[in-house]
Amino acid sequence: MVKHIILWTLNPELSEEEKTAVKAGIKEGLEGLVGRVPGLLDVKVHVDGRLASSNADVMLDSTLESAEALKAYATHPAHVAVANGKVRPYTVQRACLDFEL
Repeated sequence: MVKHIILWTLNPELSEEEKTAVKAGIKEGLEGLVGRVPGLLDVKVHVDGRLASSNADVMLDSTLESAEALKAYATHPAHVAVANGKVRPYTVQRACLDFEL
C-alpha cells in the first residue's frame, strides 16, 4: 500500500468566508473520489482544527493499493477535474509526501 499526503496553503487573498467554502469544496471533491478511482482505498481531507503553529491550510491523507495505483490516480479524469476545479485555482503552495507502507 502507498500513502499519498498533500499539504496545501490557500491563497492569502481569499477572505475567511471564501477559504471556508474552498476547504469544503476540496474536502467534498477529494473524499468523493473513493469508489470512483480504481485503487484509491481511503481519503481524509483535514480542514478544521488547524493550530496557529501550522504553515499549511489543508491536508490530504490518502491510501492507495500500490505505486501503480497512485500513478493512475494522478491522471484519472475524476481526480484531474477536482484538482483543476477545486484545488489549483485557490492554492499557492503544495507539498507532497508519498511512501510505501
